[in-house]
Amino acid sequence: MEMGLSGMMNHGGSNSKLRKFEIESSSSSPSSSSDHKFHSMNALEILRETVRILRYNLGAFMLIALLLICPVSAILLPNLLVDQSVVNSLTVRLLLVSKSSGLPLLPFVRNSCQKFSETAVSSAMCFPLFITLSLLSRAAVVYSVDCTYSRKKVVVTKFVVIMQRLWKRLVITYLWICTVIVVCLTSFCVFLVAVCSSFYVLGFSPDFNAYGAILVGLVFSVVFANAIIICNTTIVISILEDVSGPGALVRASDLIKGQTQVGLLIFLGSTIGLTFVEGLFEHRVKSLSYGDGSSRLWEGPLLVVMYSFVVLIDTMMSAVFYFSCRSYSMEAVEALEASGEIVSQDLSLL
Repeated sequence: MEMGLSGMMNHGGSNSKLRKFEIESSSSSPSSSSDHKFHSMNALEILRETVRILRYNLGAFMLIALLLICPVSAILLPNLLVDQSVVNSLTVRLLLVSKSSGLPLLPFVRNSCQKFSETAVSSAMCFPLFITLSLLSRAAVVYSVDCTYSRKKVVVTKFVVIMQRLWKRLVITYLWICTVIVVCLTSFCVFLVAVCSSFYVLGFSPDFNAYGAILVGLVFSVVFANAIIICNTTIVISILEDVSGPGALVRASDLIKGQTQVGLLIFLGSTIGLTFVEGLFEHRVKSLSYGDGSSRLWEGPLLVVMYSFVVLIDTMMSAVFYFSCRSYSMEAVEALEASGEIVSQDLSLL
C-alpha cells in the first residue's frame, strides 16, 4: 500500500504541476498504463472523485459498508447501549450548572444539554465498537482508496496482513484523537461556564448571557470542526505513512494548511447528511407520530443503510482529501522552488 502511494506521487514528480487523477471506466484495466496525475481539489471535486472511486471499486466498498459500518450504525442510531436514566441524570446536572451560571433555561438550552448528554453517554458506551469495527472500517476504506489510485486489486488477505502490522499504532493514534476531542469539549464547557458566570456576576441580564453563550458556541464550532478535520486526516496518515500518535496529529495539522476551507466544507456536508438521517430516524422510528408503527419494519433498516452510506462517503472523502492536501503541498514546494530559481537568475543577471 505504501509502495502504491509513493509510486503514484513519484509518477508526477517530474512534472511542474499535478492534475486530478481520473478513474477509468469499468471496461478499462486498472493496471493499464496512462498519464493520469493528481492535483489539489476543492470540495465539489473531491466529492466527484469519491463517486468515481466508489463506482470503480463498488464491490469492495459495499462489502466494507455491509460488514463493518452497518453493524455500528444499527447500534448507534437507536442508542441500543445507552441507559436513558444516566442520560437524564447527566442532563439534570448540566441544567443545574447552566442555571447557576446565569443562563436562562430556554428550550434551546434544555435541548442542547439533552443532546450533549446523549452524545456523551452514547460515545462512552459505544467506545468498544468505535475502536474495533469503526476503526477497522476506516482502515479498510483508506486501503481500498489507495489500491484504486495505485491500480491494484483490493485483496482481503493482504489487508489483514497490513492490519496486523499497523493495528497497534492505529489504536494508539485513535486514543490520541479521542484525547484531543475530550480536551476540546472539556475546554469549551469550562470556558462557557466561566464566561456566563462572569456576565452573571457583573449583573448582565439572562438574555445577554444567552447571546454570549450562542456566540461562544459559534466560535467553538469552528474550532471543533478544524479539530475533527485534523483528526480524520490523522487516521489516514497513520495508515498510509510511517507515523502515529502525536506525530500523526502534527503531520495532519501541517498538511491541511491552505486546504482548511475545503476540509470545513467537507465536514459541513457530512454533518448535515448525518444529522438529517438521525433526525429522520428520531421522527420516523423512535417517536411514533403517525400510523400503527408497521412502517418501522422497513424504515428503520433503510435509515441505518442510509446512515452507513453517508459514513462511507465521509471516510472516502477524508482519504481523497489527504491525497489532495499532499498534492497541494507538492505544488506549493514546486512553486517556491520555481520562484527561487527565478530570483537566482535575476541576481545572476545583476
